[in-house]
Amino acid sequence: MMQTLKVKLDTSAENNRALLETMHQFNAACNYVGEKAFELHTANKIELQKIVYRDIREMFGISAQMAVRAISKSCEAYKRDKSIKPKFDPNGAVIYDQRIMSWKGLDRVSLLTLDGRIKLPVAICDYHAPRLDRIRGQADLIFQNGTFYLCVVVDVPEPKKFVPQNVLGVDLGIKNIAVDSSGEEFSGEKIEKVRSKIDNLKADLQSCGTDSAKRHLKKLSGKEARFHRDVNHCISKKLVAKAIDTSSAIVLEDLSGIRERITVPKAQRRKQHNWSFYQLRQYIDYKAAIAGVPLICIDPAYTSQECPICHLISRSNRPTRDEFSCVCCGFSGPADTIAARNIAARVSVNMPIVARLFAELQAHPPGRGS
Repeated sequence: MMQTLKVKLDTSAENNRALLETMHQFNAACNYVGEKAFELHTANKIELQKIVYRDIREMFGISAQMAVRAISKSCEAYKRDKSIKPKFDPNGAVIYDQRIMSWKGLDRVSLLTLDGRIKLPVAICDYHAPRLDRIRGQADLIFQNGTFYLCVVVDVPEPKKFVPQNVLGVDLGIKNIAVDSSGEEFSGEKIEKVRSKIDNLKADLQSCGTDSAKRHLKKLSGKEARFHRDVNHCISKKLVAKAIDTSSAIVLEDLSGIRERITVPKAQRRKQHNWSFYQLRQYIDYKAAIAGVPLICIDPAYTSQECPICHLISRSNRPTRDEFSCVCCGFSGPADTIAARNIAARVSVNMPIVARLFAELQAHPPGRGS
């Protein structure tokens, strides 16, 4: 499987100037191509290259291959929504491929700029070191908080998935970020406290308006997002480790488009839109793939309203958000844990079939194009 690693570049003041100038000209070229794509109503890279290639090379001074990459980036952006003209930030990412970037060992990289090629040391951590010898394809040069990074794609060996003997159902939510079918809860209370603290601090600093307050606001930029990522990494790591220890497949709800399907009171809208379940799902997905843990997604309909004993489905089974109490048989318990049990049960019923399918896939992996 392919994985993206973000590695830091050690740059001097002169290197910073050369990279920034290249980045600005590259994104200016992207804006020019985006205007032409919008004007001509086409996202065809071949046709656009015939029209804009010479212009952007002369106007922005970028190399031949960098011009090709600018055209490609603009076309991809225009394809996503053809009703608006693509617009790129001057500090947007620059796409480097093998023609304009080369690795000199594992700790140095050569990048093309408007001033020619420059060789830059790469800051290697213990996590990156064993993976950098598997770099594949292109990389994105990004500029964040005064520092340049390369987002490189590496080919991570994906082991064969083991044949599961059990299932681990996981219910994702807002108050409890995740609850598994064994009853373990990963509460969102800590995230909510940090979010409230940062929000209140930002509001106070914005109302203050001094230079010191502005510097503090800049320092806070991205802190909440980094905290979310750390929490989601920790939760996904624990869930995958538990699945390995119990020889279980992980079962999740397919929550695609959940924000459009649910409504919440106005006071809770910000909490809903900061719900990073999709990021957590991605982390579980790739960690499970690397560990060889099978991952199964199911329809989420009524998992929180169904009684696991008598299978009655009713809204009345949930008298409160945290409590489940069946109006038919009287079974009760923590609502999120019972939802996770229901998620696991929907696969457990067909567990012999699931195990057989995984065994067949191990013995006869699908061929190309199958």
